[in-house]
Amino acid sequence: MRPLFHPQVEDVRLEAVLHALSDPVRVAIFKQIASADCAQTCQAFASVGERTIPKSSLSQHFKVLREAGLIRSERHGVEMRNVSRCGEIEGRFPGLIPAILNAHAVEAGAA
Repeated sequence: MRPLFHPQVEDVRLEAVLHALSDPVRVAIFKQIASADCAQTCQAFASVGERTIPKSSLSQHFKVLREAGLIRSERHGVEMRNVSRCGEIEGRFPGLIPAILNAHAVEAGAA
């Protein structure tokens, strides 16, 4: 099995973070992972809100979040466990993640 790519925090690009968090499904996934006390499995996100997410789409969302440097994923048997890298990203781009998540919350409340 091929190893998963996780960029070093100094290689995390602002453009990649903004792209990853430009999709409402990825934002919902990331918010849940970031607020969790423990690693979250991919299967926990089979549905986001009222939408069921196909496995192939879900895999792509996790790949984008991982390669942007927002999450760290580890294989445990057949499960993929995901944790947030918010602390690392906060060190690289202070205030960025809370600002983006707040903007999404404001937009969702205005809709």
